[in-house]
Amino acid sequence: MKIAYIVHPIAGDVHGNVEKILKIVKQINLTRSDVVPFAPYIAYVLALDDNDPVERSRGIENNIAILKSGIVKELWVYGPRISEGMKAEIKLAFDLNIPIVVMEPNLKWPEWLLRVAVSGY
Repeated sequence: MKIAYIVHPIAGDVHGNVEKILKIVKQINLTRSDVVPFAPYIAYVLALDDNDPVERSRGIENNIAILKSGIVKELWVYGPRISEGMKAEIKLAFDLNIPIVVMEPNLKWPEWLLRVAVSGY
């Protein structure tokens, strides 16, 4: 089974976005026996204060460590927009040669990201 790191906006409406991510994780678990959905930042956003720069930074550092660990086989991108945190995760995945899969057909990709995705894959 491959581990897919789920990327989704979380800041702003944290509670609402956590609910959306949990639905995505459930749907993947129930329909894709070959995939382990992974959204570790949910634990960080619930345990750490996203409005405190020190605590937010620690959560980001944790996500970076996970992506660099080699366990993530694909980055699956969800949500109606690309947040700043998502941009950083997507760029890091690209730099680490982790395939990036857009799971939302209506997602508006920033121009720089389109260039990266098209040139990289």
